[in-house]
Amino acid sequence: MNRASHGERLRYLFDNFMARGTVALLLGLFAASVLVILAVTLIVLIVGDVAAGDVRDPLELLWRNLLRTLDPGTMGGDTGSPQFLLAALAVTFGGLFVISALIGVINSGLEGKLAELRKGRSRVIEEGHVVILGWTQQIFSIVAELVEANANQRRTTIVVLADKDKVEMEDELRLRVPETGRTRVVCRSGSPIDLDEIDIANVQTSRAIVVLSPDSEDPDADVIKTLLAITNDPNRRAAPYHVVAELHDPRNLEIARMIGGTEVELVLVGDLIARITAQTCRQSGLSLVYTELLDFGGDEIYFTSQPTLTGRTFGESLTAFSDTSVIGLRRRDGAPELNPPMDTRLEEGDQLVVIAADDDRINLAGIFEAPVQEDLIQPHQPVTPQPERTLILGWNWRAPAIIAELDRYVPPGSELMVLAHLPEVSGQIDEARATMRNLELRFQLGDTTARRTLDGLEVASYDHVIILCYSEVLDVQRADARTLVSLLHLRDIAAHSTHRFSIVSEMLDLRNRSLAEVTRADDFIVSDRLVSLMLSQIAENKHLSAVFEDIFDSEGSEIYLKPASDYVRLGEPLTMYTMIEACRRRNEVAIGYRLMAQANDQARDYGVVINPAKASSVTLAEGDRLILLAAD
Repeated sequence: MNRASHGERLRYLFDNFMARGTVALLLGLFAASVLVILAVTLIVLIVGDVAAGDVRDPLELLWRNLLRTLDPGTMGGDTGSPQFLLAALAVTFGGLFVISALIGVINSGLEGKLAELRKGRSRVIEEGHVVILGWTQQIFSIVAELVEANANQRRTTIVVLADKDKVEMEDELRLRVPETGRTRVVCRSGSPIDLDEIDIANVQTSRAIVVLSPDSEDPDADVIKTLLAITNDPNRRAAPYHVVAELHDPRNLEIARMIGGTEVELVLVGDLIARITAQTCRQSGLSLVYTELLDFGGDEIYFTSQPTLTGRTFGESLTAFSDTSVIGLRRRDGAPELNPPMDTRLEEGDQLVVIAADDDRINLAGIFEAPVQEDLIQPHQPVTPQPERTLILGWNWRAPAIIAELDRYVPPGSELMVLAHLPEVSGQIDEARATMRNLELRFQLGDTTARRTLDGLEVASYDHVIILCYSEVLDVQRADARTLVSLLHLRDIAAHSTHRFSIVSEMLDLRNRSLAEVTRADDFIVSDRLVSLMLSQIAENKHLSAVFEDIFDSEGSEIYLKPASDYVRLGEPLTMYTMIEACRRRNEVAIGYRLMAQANDQARDYGVVINPAKASSVTLAEGDRLILLAAD
């Protein structure tokens, strides 16, 4: 074995020293400067000639040599022996080297620190913040909603941790969410499935954690890994976390619940959109109601404790608030129940589930004998549901769930036709056909944007039309473009038909909705936005998860838009008190109404009015709807 030479050892030590970073280099330069100054000072003292003035004080010599090191021009007026001038020149050259090296080291160090900061690898030290793990297009809606929700707070922070460049994340957020008010958004780069990198976001001190489903081949696997990293961290806090996560496949729901337990609230994306689509296609305007309830910009769902109502019935509480709509009850130790029996009595510790403009605007008016216009209330006349015909144009992974949901809602003998250009859909239709109870399924292979194909289907003979995006085979913009073309054809068909049919279209990009409005479609399902709104709501209040699950479940009470003429007399001014009483007599809860004269007016929320002041008056016309909670 060859032994290293002394030169190689010195070079090795020098290399190791240089690799220690900026601080080590600064210390090295400082040491070199000290050595040069001391050496020159010692030489001058030995020579005995220190220039004019014959200064013999060593400290004074050290000071002069230091000045020569820092400022080469200092020696311009030096006089003395050649030995002294040579020593002064040596210390000056040493100073030139030290200063130039110092400037280079400091510059490199600053650039390195800035580069490190740009990587977003430093740990945040916030407390009570919201952590968002992952990066998808949903993040813009989530951040915007959280900013809106915290508008009345003094200072809040949102920390975003994703496997993406920090500067890119900040630029995109600044572009899509330019106004954040009092909320500060902090971005960090790191993998949400890595224990060490999750710690960068300081989840231990967070008040809520939102886990986004990534755009990958197996997104649920990544979500489950993230949940494992959060809940099984050996350094985790003792207090339970509040985690909200989204999943795609219902088969992964059980394992995710096993991992997260009561700390994790799960949102099944496909199941949620399927339920909303199935309900909305049968009730024009329902998606607008859902958006209003999920959006922090308008009225939202809250829980409120009202001890003065203890002993009162749920039915009596409906008119107890002047500008707040009561929709349910949450027992002290139980889950929320929407639209319970009207004679249910409130007990100590119970909370009411209400719709209000904000949590600080829930004011009890104590009105139990409301001024009801009895002569305007219509008697109840049960209606036998008739079979329905539904047409689905297009196909994606959510389609089977939508079909299953439709089968739960429609009366027996109903029909469903699917038109898509994907041959493999036929096999999936055959699988679904075996589980149907109320629907008769049919499938036709064809182009959903071809007018001749649509005319051959006799679209005007259907009651409901659903347009699904080809989200798995086309990019977002191309998929939405096909939806827009189909919408234009359908609207033209509707304009030349006497039979009215509803149209529900799925949009992938919220920005394309403004383009689609020229088609005057009844409803738009912007999948990612609705999921984002729900994630934001649950992040602010975990108990809302059970409320939304109840609303979107086909069992129990759901939101309906029913003809106003079935409940009250049309053409005369009436108050919300009267509408509430008309619904209460049928064990239903009125929360608003929709004016069809404003159905195409975006500035007026397409005619949807949620939680109006109960004393306000409105005149309903033919085609107008009451928005209410009912069992069917």
